Amino acid sequence: MSLTGFESQYTEEDVMVQGSGLSRGDKQRNVKLTRLRELVSSENAVFAIDLPDYKQVAVLADHDSRVLVRRRVKARAWQLGPLLDWARQQAHQHGFVDVTIACEPTGHRWRVLDQLAVQRDMRLVCVQPLLVGRARESEDYTRDKTDDKDAVLIARLVSELHCYSPEHPDETWAELRQLGAYRDELITTATSARQRLHDLLECAWPAVLSAAAEPFDSISWRAAVAVALDRADGRPEQAARGGYQRFVAAVRRELPRWGAKQGPCQRIMAAVYAALSDPTGVTTQRLGALRRAAWVLADWHATKTRLAQVQTRMLEILDELGLTTLAGSIPGVSPLGVTTILAETGDPTRFASPRALAKHAGLCPREDISGTITGRSRISGRGRPRLRLAAWRAVWGALSHNPVMAARYQHLTTREHNRLSPGQARAAIAAALLRWIHVIVCQRIPWDAAIAGAVGLPAAA
Repeated sequence: MSLTGFESQYTEEDVMVQGSGLSRGDKQRNVKLTRLRELVSSENAVFAIDLPDYKQVAVLADHDSRVLVRRRVKARAWQLGPLLDWARQQAHQHGFVDVTIACEPTGHRWRVLDQLAVQRDMRLVCVQPLLVGRARESEDYTRDKTDDKDAVLIARLVSELHCYSPEHPDETWAELRQLGAYRDELITTATSARQRLHDLLECAWPAVLSAAAEPFDSISWRAAVAVALDRADGRPEQAARGGYQRFVAAVRRELPRWGAKQGPCQRIMAAVYAALSDPTGVTTQRLGALRRAAWVLADWHATKTRLAQVQTRMLEILDELGLTTLAGSIPGVSPLGVTTILAETGDPTRFASPRALAKHAGLCPREDISGTITGRSRISGRGRPRLRLAAWRAVWGALSHNPVMAARYQHLTTREHNRLSPGQARAAIAAALLRWIHVIVCQRIPWDAAIAGAVGLPAAA
């Protein structure tokens, strides 16, 4: 997303810490490098492993990325314990105190390797695959990709401290992250099923789509269509043979399965019943399409039911963490919306500052300034895309209910200088929401409109 014309009011590198001669960015970078040097001690050799499914390639290297020993093994991730023991022995023979394990965060295998390292009191760091991909070309000006080469590149990047310490969540935060990922899958599946159902009905039975103003949001319509498709077996007119009253009675029995707490809407019932006899639709496709629609509707219902169960469990975890009241203190943002964001961030206390959390989502501005030339600024987009999406969704729903967000949006889109488009303003407010959540969770204080809407808030929101 472009933030054309954006001018940061307090770029990290421009903020000088009084008396030190170092900018805020310099000091934060120094702290980060010190922390990484503690993990990648100069007294330890670097043991880099490329983690395919079965054939593992590993190299032991010094801090000049010179390969001391190389080994290939055929083993699954859970069988790499002896390989780590061998690496420690080889490091001792080459004069090192211990080894630092390094790998790419490949699927689930790096988590297995991390646990094996913890059991042996070893340290593990990860290297971003993006950096490994770029290092391939910088190594020998080619784009050759082999497991042997990648292992050496991982060792080189770690020795240069281009790595990070992976998150080590407890069981509660780990479960929340898994549920958040599964919820995302269920939303995608439910949306796909809804669209397929719409397409099938529009082709084979378009009359039923006009039976309600918002058919897919109406419980009465969904229950009526479920009864019609189940009874008709691809031929809607058969469901009308028992008469209107029997049809409505069948829908009444179906309604509780869809979560209804009252009777059906009679206007929708009459419209769906009238559509049973409407022959409009592609004749040759109608039988097969409606039979398929019955299965798709059942899949959609099952997915929505499972989604509700997952969301209930996520809210239970939020309560276990003691964050329910705090999460509900932001006007316009539901506790579920905050929980979805926390499922992507993990424990926010692991981030040094609220700005670091926004950067983790890729919602921080990317500067493009050199000398007297100022280019177009955009959000970095380098963070977690699902976290960015969760914050974006929360802002869409909250803008009309949160006075601070609404005022900020109005200011960003109407100011004379550096005016943002609606999409850019929402991205800026999404970053602000992440910073609010960091403060609320880490300091255990409810949302305060006076602080959140402070005049001194930066233009990037």
